[in-house]
Amino acid sequence: MRVISGQFGKTSLPVGLLTALRTSSVGCWRFYCDKPSVKGALAAAAPPPHTATSNEQEVRVRFAPSPTGYMHLGGLRTALYNYLYAKAHGGKFVLRIEDTDRERFVEGAADKMYADLKWAGVEPDEDPYKGGPYGPYTQSQRYEIYKQEVKKLMEDGRAYYCFCTERRLELLRKEALRLRQVPKYDNKCRHLTPGQIAERLAKNDKFCIRFKLASKGDEFNDLIYGKIVYFIAQQEGDPVIIKSDGFPTYHFANVVDDHYMRITHVLRGVEWQISTPKHIQLFHAFGWRPPQYAHLPLIMNPNGSKLSKRQGDVQLEHYRNNGVFPQALLNYITQSGGGFGRELLDIDAPQLTDLIRQFDLKKINANSSRLNPELLKHFNRAEIRYKLQHDSEAAERIVHEVTEMVRKEFSKDVKNLQLNPEHVRDVLSWSLPRIDSLQDLVKSKLSFLWVLPKPTKQQIIDADILAVLAKNLAAEAEVPEFNKSELSRFIKSFAERNHLAFEKLMKALRSGLSGLQEGPSVPEMMEILGREKTVERIELAAGRHK
Repeated sequence: MRVISGQFGKTSLPVGLLTALRTSSVGCWRFYCDKPSVKGALAAAAPPPHTATSNEQEVRVRFAPSPTGYMHLGGLRTALYNYLYAKAHGGKFVLRIEDTDRERFVEGAADKMYADLKWAGVEPDEDPYKGGPYGPYTQSQRYEIYKQEVKKLMEDGRAYYCFCTERRLELLRKEALRLRQVPKYDNKCRHLTPGQIAERLAKNDKFCIRFKLASKGDEFNDLIYGKIVYFIAQQEGDPVIIKSDGFPTYHFANVVDDHYMRITHVLRGVEWQISTPKHIQLFHAFGWRPPQYAHLPLIMNPNGSKLSKRQGDVQLEHYRNNGVFPQALLNYITQSGGGFGRELLDIDAPQLTDLIRQFDLKKINANSSRLNPELLKHFNRAEIRYKLQHDSEAAERIVHEVTEMVRKEFSKDVKNLQLNPEHVRDVLSWSLPRIDSLQDLVKSKLSFLWVLPKPTKQQIIDADILAVLAKNLAAEAEVPEFNKSELSRFIKSFAERNHLAFEKLMKALRSGLSGLQEGPSVPEMMEILGREKTVERIELAAGRHK
């Protein structure tokens, strides 16, 4: 059993709701929520009463990001694990945009998150773009539903008006800190009389709406961490569920949406574990059955620090722009936090179907784990190899992508580029153990793969010797196998027979083959260029010195 404690932190209905509330107490509720538009929204979203057991229900999970920035690896891992759980159980994966925090709202962030999910192959079954039976899937379009549910809590006495000012709340916080106590709201407005409430409303005093927490200890079974006990009322005052600006808080909208969208399981980051008892109390106050909760451990940076949206190197855009394949990125994050059997380690390049088949919630580690960047390189190389060997359409796309990258990078040498598809494929096969991404193929040290070396007036060894060398290399009798080890043997033997300094010969060959002073070894360059191109380049080098 794990006992946790913490402090409530405020997170975030429109002005129309506040106006309705201000008009009267209960009568206005009934008038406002009997309107046809409200009834229609509720009828579209409301599921039948929960009568089946959890095991009999279709599994429905959701990924519910706030559009306050771009998606990073932690968000992708949460989305992926929800997706895998749904697919492994024949269920549905829902994307919901929680945009009630208008102060931190970033224009276009939701669209970018959706594009990132599609790029990664983690596609929702229901979302704001394709819709679904329980929409809308954006919280700012669901205010009518929130109004109806606040009405229920107010009429049942489980929620109340709070007129406390920010100044009073700040004084409470300072006093608690002075006394070395946990800062929390003292629930003062919970005890206001109907007359006092009416008087404050008549004066148009600013207010929010708070939920009455039960004083008992809360416990729930976390599908990853086991039994959790939390004495929420000892740590927090009654939480705000409708802010003074009329918008619902995260906690309130989250619970209402999970109910109306028939969410059966909530897989989210462990940082939300402290809020779960509060959410369960809200479910019970409505008479609804809560979903089952599983909290995912944190993913940490290699140095043990927390991931942050401000880190450019953990945003999906960073990986996308640096040649990381989507499946490689998914495989990378599965290595942080567990959730899979050892059988997955035997698969060189796991595909999404492998992840679905191997995913097991019970195998998720409860401890945080660090990212290992070397694993990303491994998985990216493995994914390139898999596509080239097992997916002809993907292989053609890779050849085309590399061709375009080379044309763009070496546009000044476009007339001298070697870009026939067979050569590109040969380069890819040779380079797999040597590169981390396709972008590495257009780095300067590998430019010899694509560009004929520029002429040079420097004569390192006699042109006639180079011509003889080219003739010998062209003969299979002299060099039966055109590979690195055989070429190394032959070049040493040729230098000895012709009384040449080995280092001088290698320098001349490097210049003739690549025009570079550094890069792969000369035999390696010959092997990847192949017999025909190697001979051609040495003959050209010899011709330059005649």
